[in-house]
Amino acid sequence: MAYWLMKSEPDELSIHDLKKLGQTRWDGVRNYQARNFLREMTVGDQFFFYHSSCPEPGIAGIGKIVNTAYPDPTALDEKSAYFDAKVTEAKNPWSALDVAFIEAFPKVLGLGFLKQQAALEQLPLVQKGSRLSVMPVTPEQWSAVLGLRRAQSTAL
Repeated sequence: MAYWLMKSEPDELSIHDLKKLGQTRWDGVRNYQARNFLREMTVGDQFFFYHSSCPEPGIAGIGKIVNTAYPDPTALDEKSAYFDAKVTEAKNPWSALDVAFIEAFPKVLGLGFLKQQAALEQLPLVQKGSRLSVMPVTPEQWSAVLGLRRAQSTAL
């Protein structure tokens, strides 16, 4: 099993939305490197659900991958914000996959807090200039974040 971090703006899809839905499609990724990471994901991989572009950006919970990548249908949908006029049914370079809810954290682990953690200094999220919406997380980084979540839960 591999670990990942995936970003979403909470007004589009939040960890709480995913909890209500149980499972949904993760689509709209329009960066080739992030898309390639999506394509590497396998069933059962887990990811940190990161709320971005909001008043409190940070890790809000955990989800899991429920199928492998497939062509992103939003690229063909003219009504979608992710429509790509260059895409055809036969040639769609964009990928989507389905994800499911595992857990919402009691409190978001904020980006500023994450940047202060020595165990996370190599996590692409906290490195200057890193803006990918999908990125790998090492097992050590995964464990470190889970430790922060446990410490946060006992402090509440």
